[in-house]
Amino acid sequence: MMISKRRGGLAAASVLAAAALTVASCGSGSTPESSAPASSAAAEPVTIRVQTFGGGTNFGYKNAIAKWNAEHKDIQIKEEHLTDQFEQQYWPQMIQWLQAGNGAGDVVGIDEGGMGLAKAHPEWWADLKEYGLESRKADFPAWKWENGVSTDGKVFGLGTDIGGMSLCYRTDLFKKAGLPTDRDKVSALWPTWDEFMKVGQQFQSKVKDSKWADGTNTLYQVLLYQEAAKNGGVSYFDQSNKLIVDTNPAVKTAFDFASKMSQQGLTAKLRNFTDEWAAGTQKGAFATLGCPSWMLGVVSGNAGDAGKGKWDVAAVPGGGGNWGGSWLAVPKQSKHPKEAAMVADYLTQAETEASIFTDFGNMPSNTKAQQDPAVQGAKNEFFNDAPIGDVFAKSAASLQPVFLGVKHAQVKNAIESVIQGMDDGSVPHDKAWQQLIDDAVKAAG
Repeated sequence: MMISKRRGGLAAASVLAAAALTVASCGSGSTPESSAPASSAAAEPVTIRVQTFGGGTNFGYKNAIAKWNAEHKDIQIKEEHLTDQFEQQYWPQMIQWLQAGNGAGDVVGIDEGGMGLAKAHPEWWADLKEYGLESRKADFPAWKWENGVSTDGKVFGLGTDIGGMSLCYRTDLFKKAGLPTDRDKVSALWPTWDEFMKVGQQFQSKVKDSKWADGTNTLYQVLLYQEAAKNGGVSYFDQSNKLIVDTNPAVKTAFDFASKMSQQGLTAKLRNFTDEWAAGTQKGAFATLGCPSWMLGVVSGNAGDAGKGKWDVAAVPGGGGNWGGSWLAVPKQSKHPKEAAMVADYLTQAETEASIFTDFGNMPSNTKAQQDPAVQGAKNEFFNDAPIGDVFAKSAASLQPVFLGVKHAQVKNAIESVIQGMDDGSVPHDKAWQQLIDDAVKAAG
């Protein structure tokens, strides 16, 4: 698998700006509007721009788009991967485009952290009911479907993937540390997070040129979702959208763990979804990271062909979790909403989502895809033929949603900036918790 191009802050901003200029000059479709049907032989093909985010293999659409484009000469899909970073870059820019009524693609990806705000602004979206897609309700778990329904009842988003949890690890670095490399034996090393940390200390005593974990943020997020499920299914906001960062035990538990990992020198101090983090994945800068199913494509894309067979997948300490995945929506500003709805429909069908899982590891939210024997029995060649179907698919039906508030993305970015600062030394450990609370309050407005 080829390494995807990475985009840091300036590069991502340039890509986003260029996309905005393109839209401003020719509308949200990349071809001129025509009153003739899209299937007319005399008409130019309609190009549907699908805007996505994320590292590595991203949404895993490469093969699915190639298949569509080969079979639909009248409607062509063009994917625009804008940036790796959702909260910091993609979502703030997308909000500007949606508010302006100009700039967004015909189909846009939305991470779970943006769905609270998206639901609260039905004026931004085309109603997929108008294109018969209300019939798709039975294809998804109830929580996944309901997150794609706006506050006024408009169906605006269809589920792509969900985030059942695992832990990815480098077998070559484990061997170097004298640890087992067999995935079942590795899973048995850490039934709890305390034991995960103890194994990390053992690893660090033997390996000096690599760190136990990538950084504080990835593991913090995994533990937060686990603890949220034990504390009413909420994280930064309660069901009434009241900020509860300072009172929710889930946040403090995840924070305390991240602080201990940092103070014990067990992290490579890398913030996830940055160029440095991607390079560290490739160079063996760390031995473990939290892996919701979609992270497999990120890791394999970042590590490249040279990493094939060096990575494997084990059970996550603490027993599961749900880092919930994304949705596709059609902005109201699209010049081709009917064709865009067709593309969103196609990219979330069972056959498509099943193929994305077997190709790249993004666990389907489509329940029919989850039940596909090809998904249930899938193995991932890059990850040493790890039985990812067994790891993720069989637990998908039991995943519990975590409520995310309207301003979750802004608060998440502020909190993770503090946690990263605590790790890299720019925020003192003894002041980090109060700064986290203060910055969360500011971000929540």
